[in-house]
Amino acid sequence: MNSMEILERLIGFPTVSRDSNLGLIDFVRQFLSARGIDSRLYMDDAGGKANLYACIGPRDRGGVLLSGHTDVVPVDGQAWSSDPFRLQRRADRLYARGSADMKAFLACALRAADLANRRALAVPLQLAFSYDEEVGCLGVRSLLEDMASWAHRPKFCIVGEPTLMRTAVGHKGKTAMTARCHGRAAHSARPAAGVNAIHLAVDFIDAVRSRQAQIELTGMRDPAYEVPYTTLHVGVIHGGSALNIVPDRCDLELEIRNLAADDPALLVAALRADAAAVSASMQAGPDSRIDLDVDNEYPGLETPPDAPLVEFVAALTGNRERIKVGFGSEAGLFSGRLGIPSVVCGPGSIDQAHKPDEFIAVDQVERCDAMLDALLLRLA
Repeated sequence: MNSMEILERLIGFPTVSRDSNLGLIDFVRQFLSARGIDSRLYMDDAGGKANLYACIGPRDRGGVLLSGHTDVVPVDGQAWSSDPFRLQRRADRLYARGSADMKAFLACALRAADLANRRALAVPLQLAFSYDEEVGCLGVRSLLEDMASWAHRPKFCIVGEPTLMRTAVGHKGKTAMTARCHGRAAHSARPAAGVNAIHLAVDFIDAVRSRQAQIELTGMRDPAYEVPYTTLHVGVIHGGSALNIVPDRCDLELEIRNLAADDPALLVAALRADAAAVSASMQAGPDSRIDLDVDNEYPGLETPPDAPLVEFVAALTGNRERIKVGFGSEAGLFSGRLGIPSVVCGPGSIDQAHKPDEFIAVDQVERCDAMLDALLLRLA
C-alpha cells in the first residue's frame, strides 16, 4: 500500500478525541503484524483508547522515533462539502478531517515501516502513535512513563505535525487553568446583600488583560514566533442561573502559552495573587474568593538550531529553513521529560487544521515520503 491508500484507510476511522481510537489502532497493529512487526499498546484507564509503539530493526540501541497523534478535532457545526471521514481527492488536494492534522504523516510512517522491514537496518526505526493529543497532549504520557525506564531510548524524535515539511525547532508551552469565582447569592432587588460572582470574574479578567498588556510591553520576546511573546487568554465563561438572582458562582477557563524564556509557574503564581487582590477588593469575607487551579500543562520545545538532529533533518528534507510554531505538540514532552532531541516536521499546513474542508496537498505527502525514504537510507 502506498501512503495515500493507507491515508484513505486511516481517515475512515472517526477518531475524534472524545471517542475511541481503537479501530484505527487495531488496523495499524494488523498492518504491522502482517509484516512481522510487533507492537505494544498503552491503554487508557477506561480501556477505550491506546497508544501504540513499534520498533523495526535492532533493539539494543536507540533509533529515530516517528511520533504522531491519532485523534482529530470534531466536525460538529462545520459545513463540509463532502463526508469528512471519507478521503476525497479534488485536483491535487486530499480532503478529510485529519488529512493535514495529522494522519498523512501517520500514513507515510506506516509506509516507511513497511519498507524498513525489508531492509537490514543498522539503527532502528521506531513509531509512536498516541491518543488525546488534541485535548492537551494527554495520551502519550503513559508511553513516556514507560520509556523513561528504557535502557535504549530513541536517539532522535521527529513529530510529524503539519509544518509544510519545514523543520520546527521550537514551540510554546501551554498551561490550562480554571478560575472558580465564588460569590454569595441574593435577590437581585437587594444586590448589596450578595456578592456577584460574575463581577468577581470580570474584575479578574481585567487583571489578566492588564498582565497581558504588561507582557507585551516589557516581557521576553522571541522574533522567530508569529506572536513573539507569551500570551494569556480567557476562552470560556460560565456564570449565573437567573436574571433575578445575584450569581454565587462564575467559572472561567484560561490559558498561558509561554515562550521558553518565561516560567509558567511564576505566571500562575502572579495570577493567583491577582485573584486574591480582586477578592479582597470586594470586602465580602473569606467565602467570596477566586480559586485558580491548573488543569493541564505541557512544556514548550526549544531545540538549538545547530543541534545534530536539526542538521540531520535538514539533510533529509533538503530544506535548511528553521522555524518556530505557535501551536503545541508532543515534541516538548519527548524533549523536556526524557531529554530526547526533538523537532516538528511533517506534511501539510496548520492553516488547514481544525477547519471545514481540511485538506493536504498531494505533493506534501510525496515530499514526506521522500524524507522518510532518505531516513531509511541513513538507518541502513
